[in-house]
Amino acid sequence: MRRPHWFTAAAVAAGAVTVVLATLSLAQDPRPRALDRPELEYLKVVNRVAPPRDPQLVMLLMGQFANAGRSREGAEFFAGLTRKFSPQLDDGRKALYLSATALLRAQAAPEISVLNRIGWVKDSVAMLDQAHELTHGEVFVVRWISGVVRAQLPGFFGQRDRALQDLRWCLEHADGAPQQGWLPEVRYQLAALERGEKADKPITLVTPFAEDPENGHTFSARRIAEIVPGRVYALSGFEFTEYYFVVSEDGRELVAIDAGTRPDSAQAAYQALRAAFPKLPPLTTVLVTHAHWDHIGGHRYFESLEPKPRFIARANYADEIANDLKGPHALLKHFFGSRFDLEELKSFRPDATVERRSELRIGGTRFELIPIQGGETHDGLFIHLPQLGVLFAGDFIMPYLGAPFIEEGDFDGLLAAIDLVQELNPRILLHGHQPLTQIFNSPAMLRDTKAQLVWLREQVRAAIGRGVERAAIHQANLIPPGLLTDDPATHLAYLVLRENVINRLYDQMVGYWQTDLAGMDYVSRADRGAALVDYLGLSERQVAAAAERMIRDGKHELAAELVDAARERLPQSAELARVQRLAYLKLTEKYADTNPFKLIVYSSRVGDAATKN
Repeated sequence: MRRPHWFTAAAVAAGAVTVVLATLSLAQDPRPRALDRPELEYLKVVNRVAPPRDPQLVMLLMGQFANAGRSREGAEFFAGLTRKFSPQLDDGRKALYLSATALLRAQAAPEISVLNRIGWVKDSVAMLDQAHELTHGEVFVVRWISGVVRAQLPGFFGQRDRALQDLRWCLEHADGAPQQGWLPEVRYQLAALERGEKADKPITLVTPFAEDPENGHTFSARRIAEIVPGRVYALSGFEFTEYYFVVSEDGRELVAIDAGTRPDSAQAAYQALRAAFPKLPPLTTVLVTHAHWDHIGGHRYFESLEPKPRFIARANYADEIANDLKGPHALLKHFFGSRFDLEELKSFRPDATVERRSELRIGGTRFELIPIQGGETHDGLFIHLPQLGVLFAGDFIMPYLGAPFIEEGDFDGLLAAIDLVQELNPRILLHGHQPLTQIFNSPAMLRDTKAQLVWLREQVRAAIGRGVERAAIHQANLIPPGLLTDDPATHLAYLVLRENVINRLYDQMVGYWQTDLAGMDYVSRADRGAALVDYLGLSERQVAAAAERMIRDGKHELAAELVDAARERLPQSAELARVQRLAYLKLTEKYADTNPFKLIVYSSRVGDAATKN
């Protein structure tokens, strides 16, 4: 089957962006216009300049418009892009713009007057037909949008059979999906159509991320890949972290990079590798990139093997473990699964440690072990295989600059580590989590990302010095002047980093008293609930109505905060529980593709909203 290359998961197209952005800078404007959806505004800027090289940026913007309750605005935006870029668009790109426009128009149909609504929907269906013709019905995303939109139209539009055709095609051509997270919605819509029902659910998720009470979060479906044939293997989707294994040059030894989160998940991954490649040599060594929960928690399983492999970690590994143990533990099982046990962290003892840049030879393979100071932890270790051109980078550029619920992260260490990547210039850059490998994929894009982050730090510093509150810094939609002329691979990377870097820098630069008076009081959520119910006299129905209006306006965080407070005073309210659950579902949808840690926390709150009493 022929598919236009622009729609493949690793799509990259040619052409440099030459338009200079007039940036909104906090240093220039001490009172910038607040934007309550800075992610959406950023994606509008990136998409407005030129057709993005990465189609994911188009899909992300479409999703943000829909989640914000701004579907009509989004439809007009994409229609404008189609007109603006028409001379530059090949058939595949034009089809994607048409599909995005049609989906958002269909969602906006209730806003159209009754007299004009039927014509509006028919015009939207015509766009889907045109997109189908342009791509000869061979592009998964176009068929997916067509099937999902048609499935939700009232029966008198006569689109049921076409919806079934598109959705069944998607299942038959699942290998053409950007990733497997697109398939559950197909199955859901198909099941509803076959039952003769209209699918009715508050959110749509197409993320590869998954949450499971026992196993915790996974970033992708299970997959074993030969990164370097016969030499380097990557295992994804077995749990929170990646597993990597290296076969020595003489073929007699196997080396693991990191030990995973839990003994049971380590066992599942290792046995799957052995089943797929039964002739691999015995495991003799485990090299640890850093001593976070998810990189050493499975050590006990590997230590049970015969012969027992030796573990090598940084000399200051115990300091990192001690720091991890000081932080709150309540969220860990949402990340790592109900079987995660902190005792696995406490019992970790490597057989050898690394204090300075060292070289290790295992079975004829040269491993360079290079200590780094950041950006996530101070016990980071780059593991470089110069003969293969491979660098195992751990989590040095985890976007959160350390776990967001503990005090860590080193911005200067991150910059120094990026410089080191430039020096080593690996051909293959492998991170501790699959999305990091996908997003931060080359020394070249990291060079541009570093310049963007330096600029961002100066903006944050200047804003803090003037007493600008953290929310206002986020809402300023800070975009480096050179971003749109930099490597396009940085466009998604900067979006993923920006919010978290601002948060970490603000946390490290500001004390517990802030200029907006935050931190000076100890007013609790229960106090705020009392203000709503006892002092303002709001009923549960009034609070729920206000929250639902906020959700319709895309202000999901505000709605969640309002209902969380009210439920402290009215814990038995089924109406508030329903709206609270809706708010957290919408937050889960909002961040499903750009902030997996928020996805984990918000999705856990969906269940909490239903069970609170």
